[in-house]
Amino acid sequence: MSETAGPIFRPGRNCWRVETATRMAVVIDADDYFAHARAAMLKARRRIMLIGWDFDARITLGRQGEADEGPENLGEFVLWLANRNPELDIHLLRWDVGAVKTLARGSTLLTLARWLRHPRIHTRLDGHHPTGASHHQKIVTIDDALAFCGGIDMTGDRWDTREHRHADPRRKQPNGKPYKPWHDATTAIEGPMAEAVSAIARDRWRRSGGDPLEALLPQSAGASPWPDGLEAHFRDVPVAVSRSVPVMADQDAVTEIETLYLDLIARAKRFVYAESQYFASRRIAEAIARRLEEPEGPEFVLVNPLTAQGWLEPVAMDTARARLHEALKRRDRYGRFRIYHPYTSGGEPIYVHAKILIADDRILRIGSSNMNNRSMRLDTECDVTVDAGAAGDEAAAAREIAAIRDGLMAEHLGTSIEAVREAIEKAGSLIEAVETLRGDGRSLRPYEVPDLGTVEKWLADNEVLDPEGPEEMFEPFSRRGLFRRLAFRPARG
Repeated sequence: MSETAGPIFRPGRNCWRVETATRMAVVIDADDYFAHARAAMLKARRRIMLIGWDFDARITLGRQGEADEGPENLGEFVLWLANRNPELDIHLLRWDVGAVKTLARGSTLLTLARWLRHPRIHTRLDGHHPTGASHHQKIVTIDDALAFCGGIDMTGDRWDTREHRHADPRRKQPNGKPYKPWHDATTAIEGPMAEAVSAIARDRWRRSGGDPLEALLPQSAGASPWPDGLEAHFRDVPVAVSRSVPVMADQDAVTEIETLYLDLIARAKRFVYAESQYFASRRIAEAIARRLEEPEGPEFVLVNPLTAQGWLEPVAMDTARARLHEALKRRDRYGRFRIYHPYTSGGEPIYVHAKILIADDRILRIGSSNMNNRSMRLDTECDVTVDAGAAGDEAAAAREIAAIRDGLMAEHLGTSIEAVREAIEKAGSLIEAVETLRGDGRSLRPYEVPDLGTVEKWLADNEVLDPEGPEEMFEPFSRRGLFRRLAFRPARG
């Protein structure tokens, strides 16, 4: 049975803080994000913090009309912002291991040298993590009054529009090489919750070895840096911020993100719609399995990329997904679990990098965490969540959450929000709505289990490339694995 008693947010258990967002918007895909982030940075007075897994100074953010005289290029734009405002400090923090890629980016090294020489541009590489882990948060804060928090890094291969046009010539790297269609999401948050997210950014800066940064008082920052062209989905709504922090000698483990995933799955009544780069978390799969065994449990629709990106990730992540999918399907006697992949009109897979979970027209969660083990206990992550039940106008908040979900489904299915809404209302099912609306070309296609070789099975079952925490990095394989809990071993056929 689902767990429904009491409020979903419990600081110290599944979130760090719950604060009010005076305004909050969901921003889908980097075309909009880059434009809105640029517009907000143009309004910065005292401090900008760019906290990311990666940055590429060569990417362009576009311009915000004729009044925007700044350079389009990110690296030059940062320098221009600092030079035009003598009271502005800019802090850039990125994962140290990922920074190795910068060495191959040509002009990026020159830009970095200019940043390092500037007295008010402060750059750091974040090495405060266990061996094999990464700093994975994607946060931009402006004057502690506005925060962007989600899954989009300001780096290459991220820009795309919600149309995800097939062979879009604008989708190219700085060197002119085209890249695959890319789907992603983040949030813009104003008010006390923006200050809470900023506190996480400042703490991350300090833990990386940077000088402690004091919080900026609202009155010291001046007018809100909220982007003029960004329409808020929510106003004066409580928002929770949750973290993953790995255990280290100077810090305790924080597993708020994993706990919130499990709590949301346990409480869902009708639908769970999720987008994730990976599906490889044993604990999340176990939580889904328990709900699938209930005669009246919720549906689960997961949108994944066709395959993971890179040369190691497909071996670990795709194989783990296949094994968990098969284990869940054998428990899905009521047909309530599906994985889909989005495609362009020309049949090219769209890479899903978004990290979203929407439950029951009530819960909206967006952040940096994927549904894999690393995001739960090894990497450093940050997610934000809205519960319509805690909003002042619950019905209005629920309508917005449902509209965001329907808009995402319409984006992937190549249809209208109205068509998605009507299909859901008619069928009373997300799965049946997708099956009714999907087709050839721009659409969702169902996941198909690949053939798994012996090596791939062994890698996935032993979680060699996706450990559940620092303590597992060097743990004997006999104690590790997707199916080490007897109750969740794959059913034998």
